[in-house]
Amino acid sequence: MSIPEVGPDERCIGVALAVPEPYGDWLAAARSRVGDPAAASIPPHVTLLMPTAVRLTDVGLVDEHLAQVAAQNQPFVVRLHGSATFRPVSPVVYVQVVAGAEGCERLADGVRRGPLAQDLRFPYHPHVTVAQRLPDDVLDAALVEMSGFDATFDVTSFQRYEHGEDGVWRVVRTFALGS
Repeated sequence: MSIPEVGPDERCIGVALAVPEPYGDWLAAARSRVGDPAAASIPPHVTLLMPTAVRLTDVGLVDEHLAQVAAQNQPFVVRLHGSATFRPVSPVVYVQVVAGAEGCERLADGVRRGPLAQDLRFPYHPHVTVAQRLPDDVLDAALVEMSGFDATFDVTSFQRYEHGEDGVWRVVRTFALGS
Protein backbone atom coordinates (compact mmCIF):
# COMPACT_ATOMS: atom_id res chain seq x y z
CA MET A 1 0.00 0.00 0.00
CA SER A 2 1.38 3.36 -0.90
CA ILE A 3 0.58 6.45 1.11
CA PRO A 4 0.11 9.63 -0.93
CA GLU A 5 2.12 12.67 0.04
CA VAL A 6 -0.02 15.32 1.68
CA GLY A 7 0.52 19.03 2.01
CA PRO A 8 -0.08 21.12 5.13
CA ASP A 9 -3.70 21.73 4.09
CA GLU A 10 -4.44 18.04 3.44
CA ARG A 11 -5.01 14.77 5.29
CA CYS A 12 -4.50 11.21 4.13
CA ILE A 13 -7.67 9.23 4.73
CA GLY A 14 -8.86 5.69 4.16
CA VAL A 15 -12.28 4.13 4.51
CA ALA A 16 -12.68 0.57 5.74
CA LEU A 17 -14.67 -2.01 7.65
CA ALA A 18 -12.93 -2.59 10.96
CA VAL A 19 -12.60 -6.25 11.92
CA PRO A 20 -14.26 -6.49 15.35
CA GLU A 21 -12.95 -8.17 18.46
CA PRO A 22 -11.89 -10.76 19.25
CA TYR A 23 -10.90 -11.29 15.60
CA GLY A 24 -9.16 -7.93 15.16
CA ASP A 25 -6.71 -8.55 18.00
CA TRP A 26 -6.10 -12.09 16.77
CA LEU A 27 -5.33 -10.94 13.22
CA ALA A 28 -3.09 -8.11 14.45
CA ALA A 29 -1.15 -10.60 16.59
CA ALA A 30 -0.83 -12.98 13.63
CA ARG A 31 0.50 -10.15 11.44
CA SER A 32 2.97 -9.26 14.18
CA ARG A 33 4.06 -12.92 14.58
CA VAL A 34 5.06 -13.15 10.91
CA GLY A 35 7.16 -10.01 11.34
CA ASP A 36 5.11 -7.54 9.31
CA PRO A 37 6.19 -4.11 10.56
CA ALA A 38 2.76 -2.69 9.63
CA ALA A 39 1.08 -4.82 12.31
CA ALA A 40 1.33 -2.06 14.90
CA SER A 41 0.18 0.76 12.62
CA ILE A 42 -2.62 -0.72 10.49
CA PRO A 43 -5.61 -2.19 12.34
CA PRO A 44 -7.18 -5.28 10.68
CA HIS A 45 -9.77 -4.12 8.17
CA VAL A 46 -11.45 -4.63 4.80
CA THR A 47 -10.53 -1.64 2.63
CA LEU A 48 -13.31 0.33 0.97
CA LEU A 49 -11.12 3.28 -0.11
CA MET A 50 -7.35 3.15 -0.52
CA PRO A 51 -5.24 5.89 1.10
CA THR A 52 -6.39 9.17 -0.44
CA ALA A 53 -5.25 12.76 0.03
CA VAL A 54 -8.15 15.08 0.93
CA ARG A 55 -8.03 18.85 1.42
CA LEU A 56 -8.98 19.92 4.95
CA THR A 57 -11.66 22.17 3.47
CA ASP A 58 -13.26 19.08 1.85
CA VAL A 59 -13.41 16.84 4.94
CA GLY A 60 -16.96 17.99 5.79
CA LEU A 61 -18.10 17.24 2.24
CA VAL A 62 -16.41 13.83 2.38
CA ASP A 63 -18.12 13.02 5.69
CA GLU A 64 -21.51 14.07 4.28
CA HIS A 65 -20.92 11.77 1.30
CA LEU A 66 -19.90 8.87 3.56
CA ALA A 67 -22.98 9.42 5.75
CA GLN A 68 -25.18 9.20 2.64
CA VAL A 69 -23.47 5.99 1.52
CA ALA A 70 -23.97 4.50 4.99
CA ALA A 71 -27.64 5.51 5.06
CA GLN A 72 -28.24 3.86 1.68
CA ASN A 73 -26.85 0.49 2.78
CA GLN A 74 -28.15 -2.03 5.28
CA PRO A 75 -26.10 -4.12 7.72
CA PHE A 76 -24.83 -7.45 6.43
CA VAL A 77 -22.79 -10.44 7.56
CA VAL A 78 -19.14 -11.05 6.64
CA ARG A 79 -17.38 -14.36 6.90
CA LEU A 80 -13.60 -14.46 6.73
CA HIS A 81 -12.19 -17.88 5.96
CA GLY A 82 -8.87 -19.25 4.83
CA SER A 83 -5.95 -17.51 3.21
CA ALA A 84 -4.81 -16.58 -0.28
CA THR A 85 -2.19 -14.42 -1.94
CA PHE A 86 -1.93 -11.79 -4.65
CA ARG A 87 1.52 -13.12 -5.65
CA PRO A 88 3.13 -12.85 -8.15
CA VAL A 89 1.41 -9.53 -8.89
CA SER A 90 1.79 -8.20 -5.34
CA PRO A 91 3.64 -9.66 -2.30
CA VAL A 92 0.54 -9.90 -0.09
CA VAL A 93 -1.05 -12.71 1.92
CA TYR A 94 -4.61 -12.14 3.05
CA VAL A 95 -7.63 -13.70 4.71
CA GLN A 96 -10.46 -14.21 2.24
CA VAL A 97 -13.92 -12.67 2.46
CA VAL A 98 -16.03 -15.73 1.57
CA ALA A 99 -19.43 -14.25 2.50
CA GLY A 100 -20.50 -10.63 2.42
CA ALA A 101 -18.25 -9.69 -0.50
CA GLU A 102 -21.26 -8.23 -2.33
CA GLY A 103 -21.98 -5.91 0.60
CA CYS A 104 -18.32 -4.84 0.67
CA GLU A 105 -18.40 -4.20 -3.08
CA ARG A 106 -21.58 -2.10 -2.80
CA LEU A 107 -20.06 0.02 -0.06
CA ALA A 108 -16.74 0.42 -1.86
CA ASP A 109 -18.52 1.43 -5.07
CA GLY A 110 -20.61 4.00 -3.20
CA VAL A 111 -17.65 5.38 -1.27
CA ARG A 112 -15.60 5.85 -4.47
CA ARG A 113 -18.12 8.27 -5.98
CA GLY A 114 -18.67 12.01 -5.59
CA PRO A 115 -15.84 13.75 -3.73
CA LEU A 116 -13.92 10.46 -3.44
CA ALA A 117 -14.25 9.36 -7.09
CA GLN A 118 -11.13 7.61 -8.32
CA ASP A 119 -9.95 4.97 -10.74
CA LEU A 120 -8.73 1.66 -9.35
CA ARG A 121 -5.34 0.25 -10.28
CA PHE A 122 -6.71 -3.29 -9.82
CA PRO A 123 -10.28 -4.61 -9.65
CA TYR A 124 -11.74 -4.32 -6.14
CA HIS A 125 -11.26 -7.52 -4.13
CA PRO A 126 -12.36 -7.40 -0.47
CA HIS A 127 -9.86 -9.04 1.86
CA VAL A 128 -7.92 -8.59 5.13
CA THR A 129 -4.15 -8.28 4.68
CA VAL A 130 -2.07 -10.34 7.12
CA ALA A 131 1.41 -10.07 5.56
CA GLN A 132 2.84 -7.69 3.00
CA ARG A 133 6.21 -6.96 1.37
CA LEU A 134 8.04 -9.73 3.22
CA PRO A 135 10.39 -12.46 1.94
CA ASP A 136 8.66 -15.30 0.08
CA ASP A 137 9.36 -17.86 2.82
CA VAL A 138 7.68 -15.60 5.38
CA LEU A 139 4.70 -15.04 3.09
CA ASP A 140 4.50 -18.81 2.57
CA ALA A 141 4.45 -19.37 6.34
CA ALA A 142 1.72 -16.73 6.79
CA LEU A 143 -0.33 -18.40 4.05
CA VAL A 144 -0.14 -21.71 5.90
CA GLU A 145 -0.75 -20.20 9.37
CA MET A 146 -3.86 -18.34 8.22
CA SER A 147 -5.31 -21.18 6.12
CA GLY A 148 -7.59 -22.32 8.94
CA PHE A 149 -8.73 -18.88 10.07
CA ASP A 150 -12.51 -18.51 10.31
CA ALA A 151 -14.60 -15.62 11.63
CA THR A 152 -18.15 -14.43 11.09
CA PHE A 153 -19.42 -11.01 12.19
CA ASP A 154 -22.12 -8.45 11.54
CA VAL A 155 -21.13 -5.33 9.63
CA THR A 156 -23.20 -2.47 11.03
CA SER A 157 -20.85 0.42 10.20
CA PHE A 158 -17.72 1.49 8.39
CA GLN A 159 -14.96 3.83 9.48
CA ARG A 160 -13.01 6.79 8.13
CA TYR A 161 -9.37 6.55 9.15
CA GLU A 162 -6.63 9.17 9.10
CA HIS A 163 -2.97 8.40 8.65
CA GLY A 164 -1.09 10.13 11.48
CA GLU A 165 2.31 11.77 11.27
CA ASP A 166 3.53 8.82 13.36
CA GLY A 167 2.49 6.41 10.57
CA VAL A 168 -0.46 4.96 12.50
CA TRP A 169 -3.95 4.68 10.99
CA ARG A 170 -6.66 5.78 13.45
CA VAL A 171 -10.45 5.78 13.28
CA VAL A 172 -11.71 9.37 13.27
CA ARG A 173 -15.36 8.76 12.42
CA THR A 174 -17.76 5.82 12.27
CA PHE A 175 -20.75 5.71 9.91
CA ALA A 176 -23.66 3.46 10.91
CA LEU A 177 -25.30 1.54 8.10
CA GLY A 178 -28.97 2.16 7.42
CA SER A 179 -29.07 5.27 9.59
